[in-house]
Parts: sequence; structure tokens; C-alpha cells
Amino acid sequence: MNKLYPDAQTALQDIVKDGQTIAVGGFGLCGIPEALIAALRDSGVQNLTAISNNAGVDGFGLGQLLTTRQIKKMISSYVGENKEFERQYLAGELALEFTPQGTLAEKLRAGGAGIPAFFTKTGVGTIVAEGKEIREFDGHQYVMERALVADVSLVKAYKADKAGNLVYNKTARNFNPNVAMAGKITVVEVEHLVEIGELDPDEIHTPGIYVHRIVVNAHPEKRIEQRTISATKSTGE
Repeated sequence: MNKLYPDAQTALQDIVKDGQTIAVGGFGLCGIPEALIAALRDSGVQNLTAISNNAGVDGFGLGQLLTTRQIKKMISSYVGENKEFERQYLAGELALEFTPQGTLAEKLRAGGAGIPAFFTKTGVGTIVAEGKEIREFDGHQYVMERALVADVSLVKAYKADKAGNLVYNKTARNFNPNVAMAGKITVVEVEHLVEIGELDPDEIHTPGIYVHRIVVNAHPEKRIEQRTISATKSTGE
């Protein structure tokens, strides 16, 4: 089975539709599938539910889809870097399901593992638990969280072989493995593509069984979300 597609637009054109749930890897701007997000924006699909740790920044990452009003609901754990997100949410134009970061990771992992729900202490007694089942185990209360499964998952990896086995680059791994597992169809954007057998099995982070389509983006922009530079002092020499 050939999983390689010539570009991000081609990889998405027959699988993305209005009203879908889309899971997107990344943490801040680290490890986000830049080309796939741009292609999703250009597809023009509407009324999306986006699962992502955060919503990018204004004008980049998932922030692009907020600008174009293609997202109707976010399931995420952090939204503090996006003013357009804030504006839409406070105006009642965007639905938000706040999810603690570890819970979000586990909801995606559970979805990929075929586990429909699980119990966690996180969120008990807060708005996170509102409307959810609470059960007591060994004298402690736990909230039941339903797993997440996406219609399409968009993932960023450093390297893949042609079978779709993935290797992530350091902290850019973040949510990507769980997002890859949780997609009914998973599309991955990689910087390097190698032949089957070139990857050491011990270095593979996501098995190819989870990956359906591959796009090569050899030169991603990789914006820095926040940069602080100290002033250079003159030594007088």
C-alpha cells in the first residue's frame, strides 16, 4: 500500500469534510504539522471540532482556522496565546471544552487503544467535572472521562519510512503519538522519508499501523512561540 502523497492538499482533499472532528499534534508551536494545517485551512471545510493541546497563536498554527472561522469547538487544555480565540470564546462564537493536559493525553491514548472511558481524580470538584459521572474508589472520588476518537488526525514527525513508522524529534514528540493513535485516518507530515528497513525498530515511536498517509515537508518554518534575548554587554575590549 502506497502511503506517500505528493503534497498536503492532495493528502487531505478526499478525506476532510464539514462537521468533522480533527485532532492535531503539537504543543504550542512545537511539533505542529504546519503544512497540513495550512492545507486544512485552504480546503475551506467548516464547523470543525478541533482537538489540540492549544490553539496555536494569532495567524499561525490552528490560529489560522480561527481567523477563517472554520472551527466551531475546541477541545484543549491551554488557550492563552491566542487573542482571536479569546475574543470568539467570550463573545459566545466558539464552544470550548477545557480538558486538563494529562487528561487530554489519556483521552486520546484511550481512544486509540479502544478504551471507551476511564476514571481520574483530576478535575473533581471543578467545572471540569460538571455533567460527568463521579464514582468513589477506596474512599476517593474520581470523574469519568470519555475517550476521544478523531475523524482525521494531523501529525508531525521528524522521520518516517514508507510503511509509516514514525520517529519524533525530542520534545516535538509531545501529543503527536497519542493524536496519531486516535485518528480513524491519520495523516503525518515529516521532514525525512526513508526506505522500509532503514529505521532501527528500537527508535520507532509510532508504528506504521496507525499511519494512513504521509506528506514530506522538508523545510518547515518552525516558528518560535516566545523568544527572549538578553542584551549583549560590551567588555570594553
